[in-house]
Amino acid sequence: MSVVRDLRVLLRLTDFRRLLTVRLLSQAADGVYQVALATYVVFSPEKQTSPAAIASAMAVLLLPYSLVGPFAGVLLDRWQRRQVFLFGNLLRAVLAVGTALLILASVPDWLFYVSALSVTAVNRFVLAGLSAALPRVVDEERLVLANSISPTAGTLAATAGGGLAFAVRLVSEDSDAAVVLLGAALYLCSALASLRMGRRLLGPDIEGERPRLAAAVASTAHGLADGLRHLRDRPSAARVLAAMTLMRFNYGALTVMVLMLCRYAWYENEQDGLAVLGVAVAVSGAGFFAAAVVTPWAIGRFGRYGWLVVCAGAAAVLEPALGLPFTQVPILIAAFVLGFITQGSKITTDTVVQTSVDDAYRGRIFSLYDVLFNVAFVGAAAVAALILPPDGRSVQLVVLVALIYAGIALTMARWSRMSAVR
Repeated sequence: MSVVRDLRVLLRLTDFRRLLTVRLLSQAADGVYQVALATYVVFSPEKQTSPAAIASAMAVLLLPYSLVGPFAGVLLDRWQRRQVFLFGNLLRAVLAVGTALLILASVPDWLFYVSALSVTAVNRFVLAGLSAALPRVVDEERLVLANSISPTAGTLAATAGGGLAFAVRLVSEDSDAAVVLLGAALYLCSALASLRMGRRLLGPDIEGERPRLAAAVASTAHGLADGLRHLRDRPSAARVLAAMTLMRFNYGALTVMVLMLCRYAWYENEQDGLAVLGVAVAVSGAGFFAAAVVTPWAIGRFGRYGWLVVCAGAAAVLEPALGLPFTQVPILIAAFVLGFITQGSKITTDTVVQTSVDDAYRGRIFSLYDVLFNVAFVGAAAVAALILPPDGRSVQLVVLVALIYAGIALTMARWSRMSAVR
């Protein structure tokens, strides 16, 4: 069956479409909110941004989820996932309104970060729940295709939300607050969209009486240990998670570099730099879309490990070739290439994890996955802060990223041969 025919069948599945709608609205809101944070922290004229400042902001907003993530996983394996989407997005809508009020009140930065942290903390539950719920609405035969559509469509929705946020910022006087309020409205729409699905449709399947919240939280350490043991017994899932974490590190390091290039190297005017950043985000989104189209065919052609080898190997060659000139056109091409490679690798990783991990453990494993993403991104920002000059031009960082991609390709090729022998 062709990809187009499979896609048509997939979109005819009512429950899949409804889950996809929740994802699109939720991640569009995330895109709006992230642009609000980026413009407030990086591109405000009164702020003198440095790589260290960006790294500090990322640490404040992301590192605490290394603690929240394991709790999210254990609770996702106990709570009805539909209810997580409903109440999680309602809570984010309320908190986002609070953030907008803080921006209007010109409060100190630390209070703004606390509010932003509260909004994005709930995101850990929603995103992990969306990935864990996907096998409940499609059959295994079309899971690869569903994984190429759902996360990629979510990423494109986030990109579109970011573009809408840029537009609102251009026409609104209190632009940052208006953008945050737009995000709040989209979170509310996502919560309402989740009501179209039955409470029990998305699982998880729980035998016996549902434990109380206090008991679930108290069992977090034990549940996390069970999840780690479950992952240890499934080396294919553990290997692709390790590879994807390193790719996320590379993506984070290059993100900080592009932010600094847009802020200081290419333009003196903050608005011009912000416009170029918006183009880079859109081009990267196009790469995500292309990966969604190509990856199902590529996995069939090269296999799951083989496609990861191709992605990492291509990045090892193209990233320094396009990045080292430090000029706009090659960097924008690199944004497309890295968007394609990163999303293609993520689709493959999601599929391997979903097919290798039992349903009762998926919430925990995807929450660990999320934690690894956050730690890798913050770690990348910290490394970039040590290496990058103020204008963002660093040969050392570009070469380091290329070497990491090459190492991933070689290691995955070795694991692929080992799996074939077995």
